[in-house]
Amino acid sequence: MYSSDPMEVITSNDDLAAFCRELSSESYVTVDTEFMREKTFWPKLCLVQLGGRNRAAAVDTLEATLDLSPLFDLMTNPDVVKVFHAARQDIEIFLHLSDRIPAPLFDTQVAAMVCGFGEAAAYETLVSKLAKARIDKTSRFTDWARRPLTDRQIQYAIGDVTHLRVIYDKLSDQLTQNGRSGWLEEEMAILTSPATYRLHPEDAWKRIKTRNAKPRMLGILREVAAWRELVAQTKDIPRNRVVRDEVLLEISADPPSTVEGLSKIRNFPRGFLNGKSTEALLDAIARGRAVAKEDLPSKEKPQPLPKGVGPLMDLLRVLLKAKCDEHDVAQKLVATSADLERIAIADDQDVAAMHGWRLEVFGNDAIALREGKLALSAGDGRVRFIRLT
Repeated sequence: MYSSDPMEVITSNDDLAAFCRELSSESYVTVDTEFMREKTFWPKLCLVQLGGRNRAAAVDTLEATLDLSPLFDLMTNPDVVKVFHAARQDIEIFLHLSDRIPAPLFDTQVAAMVCGFGEAAAYETLVSKLAKARIDKTSRFTDWARRPLTDRQIQYAIGDVTHLRVIYDKLSDQLTQNGRSGWLEEEMAILTSPATYRLHPEDAWKRIKTRNAKPRMLGILREVAAWRELVAQTKDIPRNRVVRDEVLLEISADPPSTVEGLSKIRNFPRGFLNGKSTEALLDAIARGRAVAKEDLPSKEKPQPLPKGVGPLMDLLRVLLKAKCDEHDVAQKLVATSADLERIAIADDQDVAAMHGWRLEVFGNDAIALREGKLALSAGDGRVRFIRLT
């Protein structure tokens, strides 16, 4: 049984330190965050909810005098499992603020996918199925930066970590019973790797959609997109508040070399026409123009699939669906359409489905199917597998 939790909000250093000491003796702590990002590059952390076995509270991270060091220490305490749902954005916040990643980690969304709760494993679904409760969604899109917080906001926020206790306990038990704890550990290794969250300005251009694949244009786009990324990070404003994608594309396609040239570009923000930012942008354009031909980036054009690969991919999709149904695991977690295409073309492709538990669940049979050593048939309303010699 779990105790009912009062609407406790922590705003003092003494209370936060004491609460974190209390939670450090627990085997796990449930964690959730509330943040705003509409007007900033980095998420603005407004609230952190923490739940132990018998107590839960919200930490008001906007309290100016609050020292979050005890919280960050708890997040990296090796003896306490940190339980999140869909943890990636939360981890990004903790990494940005403390330069540390919460660990050890248990993501209930991934765990639910491993345990057969579907492709997305929405939090509301798990609350309904496992905690036998309902969530009041009216505060989901509230302004978490507004103070004072309302009772409804606090109740909604703390409810997220109290329900998460039940979800964690039941999923953890199920993983132990079905022997899939190792499957989850493989996924958590990815989530807790700093490489997963590194933002490389030189790669920012890859997020911008363009039909122009000329290497020189892409070389300039790479430089000006990196410039925008650094400005957005430094000023902590969204990328499009610096310069919109379409403006970067126009600059890259017909690069100006002067402030006057920039001023003639439609929708170029006038606030950047003078000062160091403008000089830095012109320098970026010049660097893009000066890149040696052999060092220019390229954009891979979609290649038509070899003849016969299309039908083979269809068979692989059927196999994937059947194997995931058999093992009661989400297809999305095992292989993507891009993985299936690469498997269909050659067996030496380095895709996730060819490693670890995925190889056992699907990868080995996918190779056997492609090599004609496995056939599929249908009967009694299900797909059957026929081993061929």
